[in-house]
Amino acid sequence: MELLQLQYFLTVARLEHVTEAARSLHVTQSSLSKTIQRLEEDLGVPLFDRTGRKLRLNEFGSRFFHRAERALFELEQGKQEISDLSSPEHGTIELAVTTASTLPNILREFRKERPHIQFHVQMLTTQEMVTLLHRGEVDFCLSSPPIQGDDIECQIVFIDPILVAVSKGHRLADRSSVSLTELRDEWFVGVKRGYGTRDLADSICKSAGFVPKYVCEGNEPTRLSALVEAGIGIAFIPSTVRNSREHISYLQVEDHELVREIALLWHRSRYISRAALEFREVVVEYFRGISKQTI
Repeated sequence: MELLQLQYFLTVARLEHVTEAARSLHVTQSSLSKTIQRLEEDLGVPLFDRTGRKLRLNEFGSRFFHRAERALFELEQGKQEISDLSSPEHGTIELAVTTASTLPNILREFRKERPHIQFHVQMLTTQEMVTLLHRGEVDFCLSSPPIQGDDIECQIVFIDPILVAVSKGHRLADRSSVSLTELRDEWFVGVKRGYGTRDLADSICKSAGFVPKYVCEGNEPTRLSALVEAGIGIAFIPSTVRNSREHISYLQVEDHELVREIALLWHRSRYISRAALEFREVVVEYFRGISKQTI
């Protein structure tokens, strides 16, 4: 059994399609199919149910998948540990975030201490991030909402109030607070479903007796302020995302506790480099500083 066979098998199992898996691996479909076939011959059983180029794990494949994934995970951890020991001043920290508003400040603080450490950051939905977490493919996640799991460590680092952002010309612009029921007939702009703040706000509004009407949905939270400022709609904006645009007013929610919890997450079994440990300390200290400012 070869390492390459396991890598190809896991890719096919995740994508469930030969053409897509071959494209992802940058190999030909025939080469990929032959490699999977040799693996099945080595094991003495088929691993997939096949329908054309679509493949779905059968019972044998499902059981083998978890073992193979764990084996490659441990090998990758060993590789990272050796790299950290041999070159502690260099390397890359893998990050996934559902909330990116505070990330630039955090990265700037860390760069002051470790200028040679690089970052690879992915902005993901909650479910996409959970997948990477379970696979152990990221060092840390900065997430809202927090995520629980047998293989996931979760440290809540900040409680972030969610405000209502309206343009200066809006009927509510002169108010300091508003009840949710007053927003029943408003048009909203927001991120798509699957992002923590959107899902939380929708849930709270539903408990208040209405479903928000969205005129614009996207996957870039930083653009919401520009849409609000242009009068396209109002938005639920976490306090950490609030900016000083002169044409936007921010209102507190009166009758519901509308807050998001920001959490730092990591895989319990993933090797954490010295640089990554220092990064975790910077994150915790950064949010501790914000908390003191809001008291």
